[in-house]
Amino acid sequence: MRTVLQTLMLQPGTGKAIELLAGQILRIEQVEGGQCVDFNAFNLHDYKEFMHCGRTRTVHGFNPTEGAFLWSQPPRERALLYILKDTVKRNDVLFPRCSAYLYESAYGFHDHTNCHDIQSEAQREYGLTPDDVHDSFNLFMNTEIGADGRATITRQSSRAGDHVDLLALTDVLAVPNVCGADVMRTSNFSLKPIRLTVFEATEADLAAVPPTPVLRSQRTPRDFRQPHIKADRELTRDPAYAPAFTNVPIRIEELVVTLTEEEAALFDAARLPLYGDDDGAALRDLLFTWWEERYLGANAGAPAITK
Repeated sequence: MRTVLQTLMLQPGTGKAIELLAGQILRIEQVEGGQCVDFNAFNLHDYKEFMHCGRTRTVHGFNPTEGAFLWSQPPRERALLYILKDTVKRNDVLFPRCSAYLYESAYGFHDHTNCHDIQSEAQREYGLTPDDVHDSFNLFMNTEIGADGRATITRQSSRAGDHVDLLALTDVLAVPNVCGADVMRTSNFSLKPIRLTVFEATEADLAAVPPTPVLRSQRTPRDFRQPHIKADRELTRDPAYAPAFTNVPIRIEELVVTLTEEEAALFDAARLPLYGDDDGAALRDLLFTWWEERYLGANAGAPAITK
């Protein structure tokens, strides 16, 4: 049985910054149904590490759901939270947060509730500015990508009592807000309250989280060549700067791969025509595809390798 630590109701047009410690669960719950919730999350002890939609999207696709992690941005690339439960399984990491500019440019509204301003105000309690709002994890938001590559928002199907449980894997500042989009399908053309509950995770909850790798490449400021955060806004050149890029200059070496007649026949049958006469690129693509399928199948909690 989980211990309840905190409960509160988010009214339309509002958000709340919550200190969610490692081993605690934030439940974001529909009160009436059909309400989108935008979500930001920061490392509680270093706000420059935050939930990164791009990395999360690469690992778990456009609609992360139960069993997915919320990853932080490079070069940290740590799992900050884990989606322990999701009763709707329709979330989005593709669309940006709505903003004041959107409503003024598209609808002529000079003052309209919007996710960027709501997030800004909620995060201000912890000294963060409008510049610190990051791309949102859009909970309960139903999105689709058509054959023409265009993304659309469709009416959502969440009902009262539907919820998402986010388990903190490290101390975070979790900031949900009631999405302010009332003139589009995002929340079915109306704004409704959302219930928030913070639980202490049980042993069973913690045991349900798959392990994630801890790697040398997951760097923090102590590993940076420039460990100091800029306090001024103007950009000026460092006269002492000397380039130190990784593995530069690049060296190219030829590697000979000998195939049997049977392997060569399989290769010719499977190779993609887009590589033309470049046998090396075609073979690398096939080997990468095979390895990626094997790797992802055996390491569901690990980041995907980007081609």
